[in-house]
Amino acid sequence: MSERESLNSQLEHLQMRYVGTGHADISKHEWLTNQHRDSLSSFIGHSSFLSLFSIAENESVGRVRYNTLTKMISPCGPTPKIKDTMDMEKEEKNI
Repeated sequence: MSERESLNSQLEHLQMRYVGTGHADISKHEWLTNQHRDSLSSFIGHSSFLSLFSIAENESVGRVRYNTLTKMISPCGPTPKIKDTMDMEKEEKNI
């Protein structure tokens, strides 16, 4: 039992320390956004990736870096709106 508690406390510590590791209440959109931002920052950090992308897109390395940085603002689009349970109950009563 203590091994399991130790594992859970290690996981909680990791989730508090690093944003991208997620937590129990993270939405699918938040998780995907973290993954995309991690990938984009890795592409920017490795010059070989930037060179590859610049050749493939026929753009300068600086332009590819700029475009990648702009994608990091909202890599998966706007956050989808989630209906509250109260709103769903009101809609059911109206129908």
